[in-house]
Amino acid sequence: MPKIIVEIMPKQDLLDPPGKAVANALKRSGHNDIVNVRIGKRIELHFDRPITQADLDSAGRVAASFLSNDVIEDVVAITKED
Repeated sequence: MPKIIVEIMPKQDLLDPPGKAVANALKRSGHNDIVNVRIGKRIELHFDRPITQADLDSAGRVAASFLSNDVIEDVVAITKED
């Protein structure tokens, strides 16, 4: 089933408490090479037909206006998967 994948991450300048908690847990587990963790969102938009460029453009608008909070998040990728 074709889908568009939207990836959203917290803005770089903002704190990421879930990411910080995971980073601390990883360090306690002995994974000392991992210095930072950021946790975001992956949203899949499924289609029952081939995806067009218009669909990708629409997904970009939906991601910016509805799926993310542009005050604290950035849409970092919009990709198509067949």
